[in-house]
Amino acid sequence: MGFTVAIIGRPNVGKSTLFNRLTGERHAIVDDLSGVTRDRHYGIVDWNGKIFDLIDTGGFVARSSDVFEKEIRRQVEIAIEEASLLLFMMDVTTGITDFDDDVIKMLRRTSKPVFVVVNKVDNNTRQLEATAFYSAGFEDVFFLSSITGSGTGELLDAITARIPDEDASELKETEGLPRFAIVGQPNVGKSTLLNALTGQERTLVTDIAGTTRDAIHTRYRLFEKDFVLVDTAGVRKKAAVKEDLEFYTVIRTIKAIDESDVCILMIDANTGIEGQDLAILHMIEKKKKGVIILVNKWDMVEKETNTMIRFEESIIHRIAPFRDIPIVFISAKDKTRIYKAMETALAVYASKNLKVSTSKLNEVMQEALEKYHPPAVRGNYIQIKYVTQMPAQVPTFVFFTNYPNDVREPYKNYLENQLREHFPLSGVPINIFFRKK
Repeated sequence: MGFTVAIIGRPNVGKSTLFNRLTGERHAIVDDLSGVTRDRHYGIVDWNGKIFDLIDTGGFVARSSDVFEKEIRRQVEIAIEEASLLLFMMDVTTGITDFDDDVIKMLRRTSKPVFVVVNKVDNNTRQLEATAFYSAGFEDVFFLSSITGSGTGELLDAITARIPDEDASELKETEGLPRFAIVGQPNVGKSTLLNALTGQERTLVTDIAGTTRDAIHTRYRLFEKDFVLVDTAGVRKKAAVKEDLEFYTVIRTIKAIDESDVCILMIDANTGIEGQDLAILHMIEKKKKGVIILVNKWDMVEKETNTMIRFEESIIHRIAPFRDIPIVFISAKDKTRIYKAMETALAVYASKNLKVSTSKLNEVMQEALEKYHPPAVRGNYIQIKYVTQMPAQVPTFVFFTNYPNDVREPYKNYLENQLREHFPLSGVPINIFFRKK
């Protein structure tokens, strides 16, 4: 299950710098979710084989000064409720400010683990000054400099030590069952789909975008099918509907993706695929999950000849280079093709666990290699001798060659396309590696 760490604190204490330091450029996962385009706010951190999601609350702040502190306070409240662990960041050069005191009072009321992170501690004098921050009353206090990176290793060790091993009792009943996450923008019909499938009003369905609340796990056992649906849905308190929901929505989407094998990305037929949908798709791809796209509210679209084909082509064009993704047109309200959607998700799950024999793999790929040889690099003639599948979370293929570092990206794409053409891998991420023979 996903472990989420949120960085909180007032502006200009170095939250974004720490976020960039911990995630590194290549770990940034979503950089264009609506409203947070100024900075990157979601990343995956991999430290000594343990992985967690990192969220920087810094950019979720209104820019006008009168509502500045109110907005930060709201983000802190959301982070306290949603994150598994909180990094409360302060600045050694300013000491503990009145605003920091307010946050400390809020944090003392939570049972979540809180790490106090004192930033800009980059010399002996500041090291001495930083001891004053123990007065905040939290056990775990870390001195670091997010610009130079000193002290971040100790912080990461402490965070990963808090990541629990999966709770066996919680998983036992549904262990081994496919897990499908229903994800998408607010108000595309995620809860309606869940209710249509289960025949129960498990989740509140309203026209207010963001009436979804906690991730609900629903076991589906009908028509000889058995799987778990993870829906980021539930009943919201009436007062909470007024809140800025974006931060909630994104954290829950990340959690649902973490907890799934295959993601069911729902889009609205009235709007088509939007930037926000592409950002979610990118996140799914980064986390190596299977995916299908459901176009919901298809009953509301005026149709002519080939409307569906044209709509599908427009989606394929937008999602490039992830072209090989099953697309199903549904109406959750009318229950049109919703069972076909589940059949498709089960097919993607089966493909994700596909095992191809080495003999079959080489028979197919040898033909592809003969049809189009890898181009020579620096006069080196590249020969690929054979290919084998490795045991992994997603289908992973290793090609053995005399010059593994010289195989270029376009040829790797060609090999991936050939694998997809000959084996049922639609909607499934593939790993391809080259090794010295």
